[in-house]
Amino acid sequence: MSWLKNKDTRTRNWTFFVYPESAPSNWREILDSYHVPWIESPLHDKDVNSDGEIKKAHWHVLLMFSSKKSYTQILEITGQLNSPNPQKCTNIKGMVRYFAHMDNPEKFQYEKSGIIGHAGADPLTYLSVTSGERYQLIREMIDYVRENEIDELQDLIDYAIENRYEDWFPLLCDNSTFIMNNYIKSVRHRVKNNKQFS
Repeated sequence: MSWLKNKDTRTRNWTFFVYPESAPSNWREILDSYHVPWIESPLHDKDVNSDGEIKKAHWHVLLMFSSKKSYTQILEITGQLNSPNPQKCTNIKGMVRYFAHMDNPEKFQYEKSGIIGHAGADPLTYLSVTSGERYQLIREMIDYVRENEIDELQDLIDYAIENRYEDWFPLLCDNSTFIMNNYIKSVRHRVKNNKQFS
């Protein structure tokens, strides 16, 4: 049993709730004063219990330290915010995705744009789409090109900027322009050939 005494229960990443009704109005400034990267969820004011009752409005907060911190050390911080029971975060990406309920379609879907990084934390690092999601989004873009007879990549990008900034636009910027550009060229080529032979 002595190994339990020596087990390191500290961790670098901690998460907790902040309740608007009990937190000081300057709670963000308090966290900023620690100069530790942290991420704030959108205000969760549409979450429901299993009985259908709306939960108390709250923010999720994720603190990301460069070294391990104990539960007691985190309590010193959360105590200033009147935040109960900090929890260890075992997976940053999963937690940040949970801030918008991205992997929980049965729950209210919060805007990813409402996830805010502080002190150098970049939520976009953790919000990248999975391979399955990427293929589904490419399929949506192809369907859009077909349905709207898009024949120039610029039209698709302009649409993505105005209407699908959070999902299509990053894909087009990062890694899907090649397939979409070739698909649109192929559509344009087919239309041109059909006109020549009719």
